[in-house]
Parts: sequence; C-alpha cells; structure tokens
Amino acid sequence: MRKLMSAMVATAAAATVLGCTQAPQGAALVIEDKVYTVTPPSVTVTAGIVTGEVSELKVAERVEKGSGRVDSPAKLTGKLKLTNSSTDQTVRLIGGKILYIDDQGQIIKIGEARTEPTLKFSSSYDTTDRLDPGQDMTQSVEVDFPAAALQAKKLKEIRIELAYIPSAYKLQTASFGVSIGGQ
Repeated sequence: MRKLMSAMVATAAAATVLGCTQAPQGAALVIEDKVYTVTPPSVTVTAGIVTGEVSELKVAERVEKGSGRVDSPAKLTGKLKLTNSSTDQTVRLIGGKILYIDDQGQIIKIGEARTEPTLKFSSSYDTTDRLDPGQDMTQSVEVDFPAAALQAKKLKEIRIELAYIPSAYKLQTASFGVSIGGQ
C-alpha cells in the first residue's frame, strides 16, 4: 500500500512539474499571397476632359497552402493618375466606380458581403479634389475583385466611371494707373 501511495505521489509531482500537455496539433496553417498579373499592367484612359493612367495593376488574394482555401478574397491594386486636359475648365472630382466586364459584355458582380469597388477623392472642402487646367493627381487604388473574374478568359475589360463637375476657368487681367509720392 505504501508503494502504491509513493507511486501516486510521484506521478502527481511529475504531472505538476512537467505540466499537463495536450497532444500536438497538426502542422500550422501556411497562408500565402497568390498574385495574378493584369495585362496590360499599365493603360491610358480618357473620360471627357479628364485623362488618366492606370498603372502597376495586379490582383492578389491570400490562400491556405495545400488546401487552396481562400483566406482573404481577391483585391485589385494599382495607381491612378488623373490629369485635367482642359485649357479653360477646372474639374472637381466627386468619385468613381470600377466595373468588371466579362467576355459577353456583362458586368461581373463582386459577390455577397463584399464592397462595391469605388474611388473616393478628398472632401469638397479640400483642394485636393480639384484639378485646374493641366494639373494632375495620383492616388492608390485597392478595391475588391470578383472571384468569378479569376477564371481564364472570363474578364474582358475593366471600366472606370468618373464623376466630376467641370467649371469655367478664366484668367483675366485688370490694370489701373498709379503714381508714387504725387508724381
């Protein structure tokens, strides 16, 4: 009986010192970025008196290595440079929208619980949403991308719709005669 008690105390002491351990779980999940190239990676666009360049385009999603399970849905990223090509109008940028068009000319929907891809410019009280003639501005783009568009030959074009308010821009001169010290 004494040997049994000693064995139980020794077992309890060993459990206390070593701690209770759980069985090891499976290997840690590895999440990696899967990047899709966009061809062409840079393109010039025109929307009325606003011209632009969309560059550094790519689509990336995060997937679980091995299973291929999507951890973070696809996003389109790039840079958008807009230029006011007018010589006599100022442009106030309101916003924009990105549409993904399939091989049948139809809009590819983003999907549930995802955000429609929009472009936002500064508030109406800030001057960074205004482009005077010849001025340009550049901003980063990061918007949701539809999973259906990742299928081969499904995506035909990306369309950018810009909303802006043009207003007349005049530079006029006023002259007046002066004299200094009663001359």
